[in-house]
Amino acid sequence: MKQKLSKIAFALLLAAFTSSLNAAQSKKLDTAQIDELTGVKGKLNEEEGVYKVSAPRAGLKISVDKWEMPPFMGLTSWAAFMPDMKDGAMVMGDLVLMQDEVNPVMSALFENGLQVTALHNHFFFDEPKVYFMHLGGEGDTAKLAKGVRAALDTVKKIRAANSEPGQSFSSSGIPAKSSLTVEPLQDVLGTKGETKDGMFKAVFGRTVKMPCGCEVGKEMGVNTWAAFAGADDNAVVDGDFVVLGEELQAALKSLRKSGINIVAIHHHMIGEEPRMIFFHYWGRGSAKDLANAVKDALKLTKTRA
Repeated sequence: MKQKLSKIAFALLLAAFTSSLNAAQSKKLDTAQIDELTGVKGKLNEEEGVYKVSAPRAGLKISVDKWEMPPFMGLTSWAAFMPDMKDGAMVMGDLVLMQDEVNPVMSALFENGLQVTALHNHFFFDEPKVYFMHLGGEGDTAKLAKGVRAALDTVKKIRAANSEPGQSFSSSGIPAKSSLTVEPLQDVLGTKGETKDGMFKAVFGRTVKMPCGCEVGKEMGVNTWAAFAGADDNAVVDGDFVVLGEELQAALKSLRKSGINIVAIHHHMIGEEPRMIFFHYWGRGSAKDLANAVKDALKLTKTRA
């Protein structure tokens, strides 16, 4: 009897899911509105119910392995829209960006309610360096489209101001010899850390379980770290955050709000539980301000010293 009831319950759940899926697939996107709001003419895949807008990176000469690469070969930004299970839509996409475009575009996406889900390279020996930022979001179709437009407009604004990609984050140099006052940084981050030649480094561990059943932690690389160099009033911080999926957006937004640059978002392991994401960052400013920026982002995760 119980087995029969379980089969009936499963059948009902399957029917409900199928009904919801069919309902989502039967919804129609306002493709004209997407074109208007993104500023890009899209193309509909009727079989999948997906509307995709694409923006080739024309106007820039990008070479890979000493070969000038046409946009068709993978230098095209895109965003794909499809109806979701509720009343809105889902968007996923990939933006082709120069180094000086990455962080302004990331901030523009956050300001418009979209998520950033990955940041990495696709090539070696590319000139100038090219990075790819993956985006996502769910909600009102118009709002999603406006978010994509904000990202594309940010790129246009940067290139209009300077046609050649930037070569550095800051015009001011970093002192060749570090002379940081370590105690204030230790107080802010709540850890003694390590010191060497006027530099300071703090490491915060987490633990995961690998497929072998082994538990690994800080010394095996499951850690958030921050390394500081330079002078108290002219310092640099670089490092790596390890976060759960649900912590990623808040931590990224916090660092961007503090003026810290994000330089990569990816994974370091396969098969770990829980699944972790790593992102790398680089910041310039006073040492104490940089430490506070790291601390503010850390507070949005479950990482502990």
